[in-house]
Amino acid sequence: MRIREDKRVIQEFKEFINKGDIVDLAVAVIMATAFKPIIDALVNGVIMQIIAAIFGEPDFDTLNFEISGTPIWYGTVITTAVSFFFVALAVFFVLKTYNASKKEEEVDDTPAGPSEIDLLTEIRDSLAKG
Repeated sequence: MRIREDKRVIQEFKEFINKGDIVDLAVAVIMATAFKPIIDALVNGVIMQIIAAIFGEPDFDTLNFEISGTPIWYGTVITTAVSFFFVALAVFFVLKTYNASKKEEEVDDTPAGPSEIDLLTEIRDSLAKG
């Protein structure tokens, strides 16, 4: 009895692993991990440097105030928020470009001739005439 249960569990596991969703998710995680350095380089190497040229600092990490002699580093929150915004913006534009190129590649699957409904209507009319 135990062997049958083991085989059933193994079969269920195989079905679970072979679902398209799991494989698609794994590919998405791997691609996102590989894509992250590109986005980081764009944000940190280009966009944050433009901010540094405007504000004189590449980040706001040094901004703070003190309460009873303890520094409160609010600049770190600002730097992280700005960085997040530009990462989201960069991903948005990359996906927008990708989706636009994908739409250009799509081929119109509509047949050049009459539709199936037109053909069936024509056949029906021909049969009705005799």
